[in-house]
Amino acid sequence: MNKILIFIMISFLSFVGILKADGHKPDIVDTAVAAGSFNTLVKAVTAADLVETLKSKGPFTVFAPSDEAFSALDPNLLADLLKSENKNKLTGILTFHVLAGKVMSSDISGTIEAATVNGQKVTVKKSYGNVFVNDAQVVAADIEADNGVIHVINKVLIPE
Repeated sequence: MNKILIFIMISFLSFVGILKADGHKPDIVDTAVAAGSFNTLVKAVTAADLVETLKSKGPFTVFAPSDEAFSALDPNLLADLLKSENKNKLTGILTFHVLAGKVMSSDISGTIEAATVNGQKVTVKKSYGNVFVNDAQVVAADIEADNGVIHVINKVLIPE
């Protein structure tokens, strides 16, 4: 587990200073693609037709489950969610990972309820320097993109 966290952090640190040809940082989607540790998330965002939304101006805060977090899901559940007939359910799950606005880890103190883009709330708390979203831990924080910020989490959030 520690080796994976180190790999994720090194991957993101290598992208922090990268600029696109036009002088801007990559957007959230391009940052996730370039990291290489969000293949399942990118596949799901594509299946839900959310790519253009997450490439738009924003800003957004994305609690991004890593591929390892997705691998902890029942493989049948994930396969079903990626089917076109389940697009609305997949969209609801993915937008449960997104907040409107840019929230850096330094902005969080104590426990707050935050409205997600899908309209439901998540509990975000900072405890002893660690940030949690519901029962998921942020394992890499403050990965800035042109249109927001990504916080890598170790679990997929499932709305009620």
